[in-house]
Formats: sequence, C-alpha cells, structure tokens
Amino acid sequence: MPVNLPVLQPADLLPVPGVRLGVAEAGIRKANRRDLTLIELAAGSRAAGVFTLNRFCAAPVQLCKQHLPGGRIQALVINTGVANAGTGEQGLANAHATCVEAGRLLGIAPEQVLPFSTGVILEPLPVDRLVAGLPAAQGDLRADGWFDAAHAIMTTDTAPKAVSRQIQIGGRTVTLTGISKGAGMIKPNMATMLGFLACDASVAQPLLDSLAKEASEVSFNSITIDGDTSTNDSFIVIATGQAGNDEIADPLGADFHTLREAVIDVSIRLAQAIVRDGEGATKFITIVVEGGVDRDECRKVAYAIGQSPLVKTAFFASDPNLGRILAAIGYAGITDLDVDRLRVWLGAANEEVLVAERGGRAATYREEDGARVMKESEITIRVDLARGQAGAIVWTCDFSYDYVKINADYRS
Repeated sequence: MPVNLPVLQPADLLPVPGVRLGVAEAGIRKANRRDLTLIELAAGSRAAGVFTLNRFCAAPVQLCKQHLPGGRIQALVINTGVANAGTGEQGLANAHATCVEAGRLLGIAPEQVLPFSTGVILEPLPVDRLVAGLPAAQGDLRADGWFDAAHAIMTTDTAPKAVSRQIQIGGRTVTLTGISKGAGMIKPNMATMLGFLACDASVAQPLLDSLAKEASEVSFNSITIDGDTSTNDSFIVIATGQAGNDEIADPLGADFHTLREAVIDVSIRLAQAIVRDGEGATKFITIVVEGGVDRDECRKVAYAIGQSPLVKTAFFASDPNLGRILAAIGYAGITDLDVDRLRVWLGAANEEVLVAERGGRAATYREEDGARVMKESEITIRVDLARGQAGAIVWTCDFSYDYVKINADYRS
C-alpha cells in the first residue's frame, strides 16, 4: 500500500483549457486494461522536456528529442506494458509509426506528436495493436480525462498519481494539472518515471525550457527507490496559452516567479507520490543534508544514504542499526570529510533525536529513542556536514520483502 498517499478522486483534478485526454485498451501487453493514452493540445501550445541520461535510451525518447525543438507540439501518445527500449532500428520505426498514425487522426504532422512508452525493456512494441487502439483513444478525448489518464499510464504502480492547483497571474486564473507514474527502477537523471504537467499560461519558450529543467532537478531528480536509472524517463511541461495572460517572458518578473513556484510545487508533489508508492514501500524517508561546500556534495551524501540496501532494509525492520547511515556517508565520495565535526539526527512528527556526533554515537542517544522514531511511516534523516552553507533534499523509501517479489514477477 502507498505510504500516506491521498486517495485520488476524479473531482480532485482540474481540466486545463487547451488539453484533452483519452484512453483505450489496446492489449499492448495484457488484455482488459487501459494501456494507451492520447493527449491532444490546442494549436499554439508550447512544450519543454527533460529525459533520461541512460545511454540505452528508448526509441520514443530519441524521437521526442528530435520533435521537441522542431515546432509546436499538439499531441502526446503514451503506452504502457512495453518500453520500446533496446529495440534498435525497428523500435525507432515503430515509434515513428505511432506518430504518423496519431498525426493522421488529428490532422497534424507526425513531428508534432511526442511518443512515450513504459514497461518491459528489450521486447518489440506491438505497434499494430497500438495503432489499432488510437481511434478509441481519440473517441475518448475530453477535458476531464486526467483521472483516467493517471490510471492508464501505470505499470507496477498501485495507485494513480496526480495533482492540480490554481494560481493568479496578471488578473487571470491559471490552472495546473499533472500526472506521473513510477514505482520501481527509480533513480535520478531523470528519475525513472513518466511525468506530464500542463498549465494554460502563456509562457515564452526559453522560459518554459528552463522551468522544466529547474523543476525536474528539485523534484524528479531528487528521488530514488532502488538506484536504477531507466531507459524511458521523461518529464514534459506544457503551456497551452489559453488563460489569456500576457506572455511571460521576463525571468525576473513577478508573473514568472508565481508560475515557477507553482510548477515546482506540483512537480515535487508528483515526485513524492512516486516514492510513497515505491514497490513494496512501507516508509517514506526524507534525507536532508546541510552544511556542505556545495549542493553536489550534499546530494552525493543524500543518495549514498537513500540508495543503500542496508539502510533501507534497516528502516523496513524499524531496526536502529544506524551505523549503516554513517558508513554510507563515509563512502559518498567526500575525500576530505571531517567526521569528527559531522552530526546526524533521526526525526519523525515532532521528535528529532541526535544520533551521532564527534565521530561516533551521540552521548545523549538511546537506542529505544531511535527504535521509536523508526516505527513511524514518515521519517527524516538530517545530516550536518559542517563544511559550508549548501544543502540538498532527497526522498526515498524502505526496501521490503515485496520489492523482491514484485520485481521477480515483473514479466509474468
């Protein structure tokens, strides 16, 4: 079960003017499940994206990178079940065929379509089934299709992930709605997931490009479940321009500041939802590293802790074997770290326990205090490196028996 993830209702999600979504059962991998999503964007919409750094990136990722700079995007096609990664030239041909058929149905150029796939790697995409399912997805297009789309992009997720909010820009109401999927194979660069966030603001393309990168860095690139970077990670930010505000073009202006804060907020909530629904997760863990020379070294420490199987299994068992945290800090790659100055706290709710200082166990620390904190479903690990003023936050979860079961049975 997801860790404190609110149960999503259709009414929770707000339509974004200029966006329509439709889903269909295409039988791409399994019968009788919604596995195909079509998103139609109003003419004049702008899109920006951030993608996986895995060198074995999937065919749809390669095609998205080609299509995004070429003009205005008007459609997205998302399939689950098969990742279309590790599929060579045929995989690229299948991704292109997806764009051609979607473009034909919607009366737009193939280059105005972005394809996305998620699922099993190294298996051919059944493009004939995908293409056959597109008319049904087109027939289902509607402004209030976000809830169904959030379900249709799931793989091993146990719950849909979606967020909406509204802000005021230039006297106009701007709506933001986003959906994401992901539960395993999660590590930054991008985090292994699909994320789609749309708003109806009018935004200059250079600002939208920078906003997508900045938002991903503090959200989807700040989560980890198992340390695996996927072949298909994609995060797309869309601005349809339907709100009627003056185009946001000044990166220092109040309007961009308002939009930036909202996009980052929605992105963080979508990223955290992925961690809360991590495969087999029973605990949501926030890792705060402060006092670093720069953000990069703080992130190194946070990821070393968050990706350690020994740390994660100890948290699953509520076992305060907290020397594992110190070991992870020690191998994070800071060669001149003064461990005698470092301090580590464990916290939950309104309680924070000092665990380590002066190179060892804190004099005030008692194991029963650590055990009490670790029984909570939401826990914070705070580390002060005592080297500078920089900091970073990473979110992760524990490792349970179910993580192994889910991934052992993934293809069945």
